[in-house]
Amino acid sequence: MRGARSLATCWPVAETLWWEAAMEEPGLSGCPLSAKTASFQGSTCAFTERILRSYGLKTGFFSSPHLVQVRERIRINGQPISSELFTKHFWRLYHRLEETKDDSSCVSMPGYFRFLTLMAFHVFLQEKVDLAVLEVGIGGAYDCTNIIRKPVVCGITSLGIDHTGLLGDTMEKIAWQKGGIFKSGVPAFTVLQPDEPLAVLRDRAQQISCPLYLCPPLQALEEGGPPLTLGLEGEHQWSNAALALQVARCWLQQKGYQDAGELKASRPSLPGQLPLAPVFQPTPRMQQGLRHTEWPGRTQLLRRGPLTWYLDGAHPPSSMQACVRWFRQALHRCERPDSGSEVRVLLFNSTGDRDSAALLKLLQPCQFDYAIFCPNLAEMASTDNADQQNFTVTLDQVLLRCLAHQQHWSRLHEEQVSPDPWSTPGQEQDGPASLLLAPHPPHTHSASSLVFSCISHALQWITQGRDPLFQPPSPPRGLLAHPVADSGAMVLQEAAAIHVLVTGSLHLVGGVLKLLEPSLSQ
Repeated sequence: MRGARSLATCWPVAETLWWEAAMEEPGLSGCPLSAKTASFQGSTCAFTERILRSYGLKTGFFSSPHLVQVRERIRINGQPISSELFTKHFWRLYHRLEETKDDSSCVSMPGYFRFLTLMAFHVFLQEKVDLAVLEVGIGGAYDCTNIIRKPVVCGITSLGIDHTGLLGDTMEKIAWQKGGIFKSGVPAFTVLQPDEPLAVLRDRAQQISCPLYLCPPLQALEEGGPPLTLGLEGEHQWSNAALALQVARCWLQQKGYQDAGELKASRPSLPGQLPLAPVFQPTPRMQQGLRHTEWPGRTQLLRRGPLTWYLDGAHPPSSMQACVRWFRQALHRCERPDSGSEVRVLLFNSTGDRDSAALLKLLQPCQFDYAIFCPNLAEMASTDNADQQNFTVTLDQVLLRCLAHQQHWSRLHEEQVSPDPWSTPGQEQDGPASLLLAPHPPHTHSASSLVFSCISHALQWITQGRDPLFQPPSPPRGLLAHPVADSGAMVLQEAAAIHVLVTGSLHLVGGVLKLLEPSLSQ
C-alpha cells in the first residue's frame, strides 16, 4: 500500500522548495481554504461553493479539468474568470516565477497543472475572496493542491478505482492517497465507504490527530423539515450533497457564523466506527444553495427539438455505474412520443489507462441502437481550439483507440449470453426498485457502431440537421460513405425522439458542449 509513495519522485526537491518559496505571499497561510477530493469530478465542491455563496460570501473555486475553456478551472462567485483577468494574472505570475528561478538548480517552469494551481491561489489572493474551495487533482497525498498547510476543513467523497498507475490498483491504496489531504487538528468528513478503505482513512486520520467524521445520509437531515431539492440529477448526488452540507456548516462554524443549522438529536456512533457528523436542519440558505447548484457536463440534460442530450463525463467504473442509473431513470421518466420511433445513441470515448471494455460492459444494458466512437477533438481544424488540444498523443493514436473501443463493443454484443449486471434475480420487472428502461422494441440484431475522426462529424451524423442550434456546414464528402451511416441516417431523420448519452470522458463532453453551446466559448 505504502509503495504508492514513489509518486513523490515526480516532485524534484528543488522544485518543491521553489514552489513553497513562491507560495510565501502575505496572507496565504490564513487564507480560508476548503480542500476536497472528489470521485465525481467536483460535484461536491460545486455544492459546497454554491451553499457558501448563498451566505453572501465571495467565493473562489478551483477545479479540473475544464470542459471548453481553461478559464473554467478558476472561478470567482461561480463564474469563470474573464479572459482579461486570466491574462493579467497569468503573465504576472509567470514573470514573478521567472524572477525567482534559480538557474543553477536546473528547475524549469512548473508544469501545466501545477502552474494553474499556483495561478488559482494567486488569483484568489489578489481578488480577495472570502474563501476558496479546492478540488484535488489526482489522489491527495502528492497532489499539488495539497501544499496548503492549514485548510479550514477537508472532505473525501465516495472512493472509486481510477488513475491506478499513479494511485495504486486497490481501493485501500487509493484511500491511503486520498487521506493525504488530512491535516492535524483540521476537521475532515467522508461518506460511507467499503470497510477496508474506510479503515485506511480512519488510520490515516488517527496517525496525525485529524478529527474525521462520517456523514449521515441526506435523508437524516431532511427529517422534520422540507424535502431537499438538488440542482444536480442522479442518486449519487445525494451523497455528494450530504458531504457538502457538513463541509459548508463546518466552515461557517469555524468562522463564527450563527446561522449554520439547528442541531437535531444526535445519533450514536457504533463501537469501532468513525464518529458520526452532526445531524442538523439545513438552513434556508443551504437549501437554496443545493437547489441552485449547477455543474455542466455532470448528469446534464439538454433538450433540443427531437433530440435529448444526456451529458455525463463519468470515467471510473463507479461513476459509470451512477451515470447508467441516472440515464435509465431519466429515460423511464421522459414523456413518450405519441407516434414514431425512438432511437438511443451512445457517444463514447475513454482515454489514459482506463479499462474501456469494462466501462462499455456497464453501458451495454442501455439498449443503444447505435454506438458512436470518436476522439476528444471538437473539430479536425485546431483553429480556436487550443484549450482542448492534447499534445501528448497523435491523431493516429487516438483513432486507433477509438477503433479498439468499437471492437470491444462488437465483442460485447457477440456475448449476448451474459446476464444484465443491472438486473436483480427474482426482482419483479415492474417493481418500484426496477431500473428498467422505458418500453423499447427488443433488439433482433447487434447495435450498429461507427467511428468518426472528430466530435463535429459525429454530431453531424447524429443530429441529421435536426438540432435547432447545431447547424454546421454541409458534412464533408464521404462522411456518410458507409452502409451503417447511410441506413442509420434515414432512421435518425424519421425518429420521433433521439436520446443521446455522451459519456466516458469529460474532455469528450467538453467538446460536445463547445459545439452545442457556442456561448461557452465566448
